Amino acid sequence: MFLSPPIRPLIRVCVCFTATTQQVSNLSPSAHFKLSEGMADDEQSQLTRRRTYNVTPLSLFGVEVSGIDLRRPVERETVDVIKEDVARYRLMVFRGQGVISAHRQVEISHWFGELDCPFYNHPASAHPEVFRVSNDEHEGCVGVGRTGWHIDGSFQECPYSHSIYHIISVPSRGDTVFTPLHEVVESLTDEQHSRWDRLYMVADRRGGLVHPLLYLHPVTGKETLCFHTGMVEAFIWDYGSPDARRTEPGEIGEILSDIHRQIVRDNRRHVYSHKVCHHTGLQLHYGLE
Repeated sequence: MFLSPPIRPLIRVCVCFTATTQQVSNLSPSAHFKLSEGMADDEQSQLTRRRTYNVTPLSLFGVEVSGIDLRRPVERETVDVIKEDVARYRLMVFRGQGVISAHRQVEISHWFGELDCPFYNHPASAHPEVFRVSNDEHEGCVGVGRTGWHIDGSFQECPYSHSIYHIISVPSRGDTVFTPLHEVVESLTDEQHSRWDRLYMVADRRGGLVHPLLYLHPVTGKETLCFHTGMVEAFIWDYGSPDARRTEPGEIGEILSDIHRQIVRDNRRHVYSHKVCHHTGLQLHYGLE
């Protein structure tokens, strides 16, 4: 069974004043994907002609972008191409952008639709719609994203479609890690797939909203995941059917461990570990796939 959560074009706009200080492993060797993957030759040629910036594949998925200054006004057609690219590549890294003002970051975020206001307005945040994150409580909200693998907004009725991170200052170590969820789903055995397809996640806040663990992405139509390994109250087997059953406490840990193992299996071949250099940049992440 595949049911899509009601995903509106909501965006978490997040200024990461520092990256997480958690030490993570280096990315395992992985074959580079083709930039034209899934595109007809003429479609790829048309997109390339419309693109006014350069894209270079990252090691697992996503692209690094150069030849564009996001601090300056961007033509509407270029904005449309960026939106197409982030839907296709899922992660776009704009390095060397300098410091983008909070006002400008909010302007960029509005390219993708309605914004979701932050849950916590830190006093150091330069804009009420910017969620400022730090490992220093005086500089931003601390401990954010440290509770395990997750998609942003899994506890919302409408999980976030995009996340934008402007990383200004980082510690000497500690990476931001991403995983391509469709590939994780594709790596499941038939038995695992059947098991996960029966599961629905119950969020540990906002009244315990329920989302299917496996569903079809509303834009791409590909199988993906809606989950948070650190903010889950329970799972429900066969939700909506006469056989529906809430998990016992011991089952929850087993399911979460199974999800974690599937992501990091085979020497973390499904993990892209983003290393942030001292130059500031912006990351645009297409959620839920």
